[in-house]
Amino acid sequence: MILIDDIIVSDEIIEEHFVCDLDKCKGGCCVDGDAGAPLESEERKYLEEVYKAVEPYLTEDGKNEIKKNGYSVYDDEFGWVTPTIRNGMCAYGTIDKNGTVKCGIEQAFYDGKINLANGWKKPISCHLFPIRAKKTRAHQILNYEPRPGLCDPACKLGKSLKVPVYQFLKEPLIRKFGEEFFNSLSATAKHLKGTEE
Repeated sequence: MILIDDIIVSDEIIEEHFVCDLDKCKGGCCVDGDAGAPLESEERKYLEEVYKAVEPYLTEDGKNEIKKNGYSVYDDEFGWVTPTIRNGMCAYGTIDKNGTVKCGIEQAFYDGKINLANGWKKPISCHLFPIRAKKTRAHQILNYEPRPGLCDPACKLGKSLKVPVYQFLKEPLIRKFGEEFFNSLSATAKHLKGTEE
């Protein structure tokens, strides 16, 4: 484990490799799960603010689910999450011509349809995946949790490209924890690698 300020980072985040391989997994992380994407408190407001711009990207089932149950729903185990439709897919998902599930919120962001002042483009829990962030009273704990089977192609691609998990997730790590944190994590990773050689 690595401790940077009050953030505990599992060793796997610097030791393991990962690069999403959407051609293989078809965006399965937006479908496979026990609930929708966990949301931070302010993200519930963001969903409401951007919904009109995001709505055209969504499936009819997704739009109907949001209309019926709201922009976010409460789950007893995970707290506030995005709603899901019958097959388990996130209600904010969109399906491209190749059958790959992608984030409708993120697509609206890239198309310039949403532009919140803080640059928010999708829930941070999705952006950080396969890192899971958990909060205790004293610390935030970051664990590497790829989905068995589903993420095997991403692990294989990351290994072949020699891209460590933390490097693949540089943007969301900086978005969530700041550039200083990422620079410290990167320096630690390089130092540990140097001691092994």
